[in-house]
Amino acid sequence: MPENILAPIDFSDITDAVVAKAAQLAKALGAKVWLIHAAVPEPDFIGYEVGPEWVRDSAAKHLREEHRMLGQYQEKLRAEAVDVTAMLVPGEAVGKILQESVRLEADWIVLGSHGHGALHNLLVGSVCQGVLHKTTCPVVIVPSRP
Repeated sequence: MPENILAPIDFSDITDAVVAKAAQLAKALGAKVWLIHAAVPEPDFIGYEVGPEWVRDSAAKHLREEHRMLGQYQEKLRAEAVDVTAMLVPGEAVGKILQESVRLEADWIVLGSHGHGALHNLLVGSVCQGVLHKTTCPVVIVPSRP
């Protein structure tokens, strides 16, 4: 059975490098790549009240754009003969990465690091740190700076 590589992406400057590293690892291992993007819902949509129509339209447009970009990465990897499935999943990044890694039986997680400083990580947190502290599979960290 081929191995599974989970590659969460956020469409930041590091995304191309994360996708490239996941593809490189997949080719070396004969593995399948699962590209995921955790789309955090707008706060107005979490509670009982629905925001104004323009807010809903803007959020829907943003989600369609993320879905389109995710599809482009999927097609790029398929053109490189990589077995890949791309998914846009609703929810908070760390929780969704961990949940999907279990559900998909990921053997590897390939994550990008934004290289924020210690103060930012203390105040806001880091997706890499959150995943590293709770996952049970190997994690490949792609640095933001070479």
